[in-house]
Amino acid sequence: MAGIATSPCSSGVLFGTTGGSNGAFLARYNGLRLVESTQVVSAGTNSRWFISAPVPKCRKIKAMVSQTVSAPKREKDPKKRVVITGMGLVSVFGSDIDTFYNKLLEGESGISLIDRFDASNFSVRFAGQIRDFSSKGYIDGKNDRRLDDCWRYCLVAGKKALEDANLGNQALDTMDKSKIGVLVGTGMGGLTAFSTGVEALVQKGYKKITPFFIPYSITNMGSALLAIDTGLMGPNYSISTACATANYCFYAAANHIRRGEADIMVAGGTEAAVMPTGVGGFIACRALSQRNEEPQKASRPWDKDRDGFVMGEGAGVLIMESLESARKRGAYIIAEYLGGAVTCDAHHMTDPRSDGLGVSSCIIKSLENAGVSPEEVNYVNAHATSTLAGDLAEVNAIKKVFKDTSEIKMNGTKSMIGHGLGAAGGLEAIATIKAITTGWVHPTINQDNLEPDVTIDTVPNVKKKHEVNVGISNSFGFGGHNSVVVFAPFTP
Repeated sequence: MAGIATSPCSSGVLFGTTGGSNGAFLARYNGLRLVESTQVVSAGTNSRWFISAPVPKCRKIKAMVSQTVSAPKREKDPKKRVVITGMGLVSVFGSDIDTFYNKLLEGESGISLIDRFDASNFSVRFAGQIRDFSSKGYIDGKNDRRLDDCWRYCLVAGKKALEDANLGNQALDTMDKSKIGVLVGTGMGGLTAFSTGVEALVQKGYKKITPFFIPYSITNMGSALLAIDTGLMGPNYSISTACATANYCFYAAANHIRRGEADIMVAGGTEAAVMPTGVGGFIACRALSQRNEEPQKASRPWDKDRDGFVMGEGAGVLIMESLESARKRGAYIIAEYLGGAVTCDAHHMTDPRSDGLGVSSCIIKSLENAGVSPEEVNYVNAHATSTLAGDLAEVNAIKKVFKDTSEIKMNGTKSMIGHGLGAAGGLEAIATIKAITTGWVHPTINQDNLEPDVTIDTVPNVKKKHEVNVGISNSFGFGGHNSVVVFAPFTP
């Protein structure tokens, strides 16, 4: 067991990483930006230590992390083994899975100047904005005009995933729909619907608020609408844990299957926050890159010149199914979900624990849940948002868990598509599964001046051939929410 505890009256969280020079480097962050740093000499040590943003009040935090030496056996029961039989997405690169991944492999940036609204007076004027989106064949015209984009993306990605799994309407009509559930979450919900409703209230009074204001704003509506359209009557709800949302949904969905409450779960995340309130809100958090003159180079995980994340949007949905169910209906199995975990930093609303303890414990728990030893993992799809504090905290956590990282490839999907918030984990799970099925891992672009502490291969700028044995996908959210899911090639 390993433990870390803050002093009772500490104003920050102290942590160490292996290696580095003697002494300590003290860093204070305001929001997500570095305010000041100080090098402090410490005799008789060979570690580098950091202090994160101040915690809200003095309190002692003690966290214990179990160190797994030999992993438990993997699940063998076909009723409890969870496989992936379909995938669907909406992204800045379109709504086709292969096109999406090929663009990632090419290292193409989907970041551009915002033209959905007039952003000329905003300090940040670019994002991973989706253009030319079409819901034709998936949403009828009347509903399409009413719906918030968050739900449009959800419906299209969800129905595409069902199609990919050969679970179209005809197939579903022959099945027990009470054993098929939907769990698609969102961090922000119907933000445009909410903003429009508030604007109507302020400018014209409550009588001018549309009756769709509440239904199309609340975060559960994506799962509800998808179930209404398809008749799926199994477990149905939404999880909202900011940017960790989709992974939380995958973890919960798999547990429904393992408990026998569902045979199939439609799970993932959706988001559409590239609009004035969303962009303005994140500017206020001081979380976004301001590289307006070079938007395609703005998202640069682990690069010394990173200055914040880039907003993105879209949806990513998986069909998660018990192996027994998949075999019974003769489904094509794309990959296997081995396990996952969720934890909390219990530290700060926006800043991660700089020691990465919440993240490292989440990775360890996910491997235990998956029946995987750290030595088996050779691919990490990192959260890697391109923020000053978050990128290094994640690397520190990964290095704590994986003592030998020489065989690991670690990349950042957000470098090309931006940060999809509640949808991020969904899109990145699909990227992880495509890495497994293609044997190619996409690059992390804009890697020009790598942080020296990042000693793991980040696949800089050019794709690499890499046979994935076990891959993990990390997602972390405001509030200190950590989530990790584990995928592998399917073996009968």
